Amino acid sequence: MRKNTSAPPTSYGRALARLARRDHSEHEIRRALARDGFADDAIEETVRRLRRERYLDDAGFAARLARSRMANSGVGRNRVRMELRKKGVRRAVAEAGLQEALAEVPEAETVDDLARRFWQSRDRDEPAHRLRKLWAFLIRRGFPAGLVSDRLRALWPRWSDALEGLEPSEE
Repeated sequence: MRKNTSAPPTSYGRALARLARRDHSEHEIRRALARDGFADDAIEETVRRLRRERYLDDAGFAARLARSRMANSGVGRNRVRMELRKKGVRRAVAEAGLQEALAEVPEAETVDDLARRFWQSRDRDEPAHRLRKLWAFLIRRGFPAGLVSDRLRALWPRWSDALEGLEPSEE
């Protein structure tokens, strides 16, 4: 019978394994390592090393996550902003990542695509009622109210009066 003589995993090894599976923010790595029982000083040294070796970069993480969510998941900047904050990315870093992603992913096109699919799936609803439902759907997906209203008015000008009074105070 063979004994397991391998050394216990290091905090660095654990963090690399996590990063190999998917991108993480610094906060997520710190929390995961603490949950795994590593000491604070080992966690700090691991984070410093990962940053130095460029395996951990919140600015890049924010931009990649924002770009991915906006392009592939059909969500807007407000939803992405909230997700980045939940992942512990600092506000300024999250905003910079969002702006980088918005320069590459046209949010208006995403709104138009989602709106057309929604519109077709609810063809039994009265158009004005359908437009109000669509507006609420897009707001919940994290798109700014002004953009949503502008795009819906452009797509369905005939029923745009149904959007009057729907603007929330300010996103």
